[in-house]
Amino acid sequence: MNMGSSATETATMRAVLLRAAGDTAALSVELVEVPAPGPDEALVRVFAAGITRDELGWPAERLPAIPSYELSGVVEALGGDVRDLATGEAVWALTPFDRDGVAAEYAVVPAALLAPKPRRLGHVASAAVPLAGLSAWQGLFDHGRLEPGERVVVHGAGGGVGRFAVQLARWRGAHVIGTASSAGMEAARDAGAHEVLDRTGAGLDRAMGAADLVFDTVGGEALARSEVLLRPGGRIVSLAEAPPPGLEAVYFVVEPRGDQLAELSRLLEAGDLEPAIDSVFPLAEARAAFERVEQSGKRGKVVIGVVDEQTAT
Repeated sequence: MNMGSSATETATMRAVLLRAAGDTAALSVELVEVPAPGPDEALVRVFAAGITRDELGWPAERLPAIPSYELSGVVEALGGDVRDLATGEAVWALTPFDRDGVAAEYAVVPAALLAPKPRRLGHVASAAVPLAGLSAWQGLFDHGRLEPGERVVVHGAGGGVGRFAVQLARWRGAHVIGTASSAGMEAARDAGAHEVLDRTGAGLDRAMGAADLVFDTVGGEALARSEVLLRPGGRIVSLAEAPPPGLEAVYFVVEPRGDQLAELSRLLEAGDLEPAIDSVFPLAEARAAFERVEQSGKRGKVVIGVVDEQTAT
């Protein structure tokens, strides 16, 4: 796309637009105006955008909206007050949930939320990390205060956030007990859990009284039963839902953080973390990508490949 349009010509881009909350049939790829970065923002050429289950319900109050909040791309232009980024720099981000997302050829992102993209990964693999990686980091370390040598139970260890939680907990030096449905136990083992228990069966009793921290990514019965898994003084953190009455637990919503993405980038460079990709769809097939997100049986992230990395210039 030529960004040097004349004063009488408005630069346009392809973008996915959602016109009815929660409805994949209300998604379409349309031409819209390329946004301009403000003083503390950057315009990023989006190479890949990660998508998340249920996210089409988030922008109900600001339709039509562009979905997707995880990107990997290249800085195209900078706002006037940005000093620590350069045009042409490869970056990634989890973007704010209260504004348009990044399922488009270009996106404006607060500069503070951008971090250097992991050099070892392509854009598609990088776009698969931000939301799940930051959720796991914040759940384990910011809210869970996980320390080396502790024992942590990760509910949903075979899922998107759970996979990163297992890897991060092992990197921190914790003993990881992963719980999963019977269909997810193999994925939990592949993520590196020291022990894997079927959370729907009696096997979970083996973890009773064993954990310093329970990190819940599932909710429901798994969260409600978490207290019996704790040692005295243990902690419960849930990303899935607020705890039921009588259960002492921290519930949090992931926060976009450029500084923490920089930490994750270093771990990815070192090989301490590995993302999992279920499938990649071109921008023109965004509706099919969101339909895939809602299906069962996925093994990894669904990503929209906005730019073909092999032919990009």
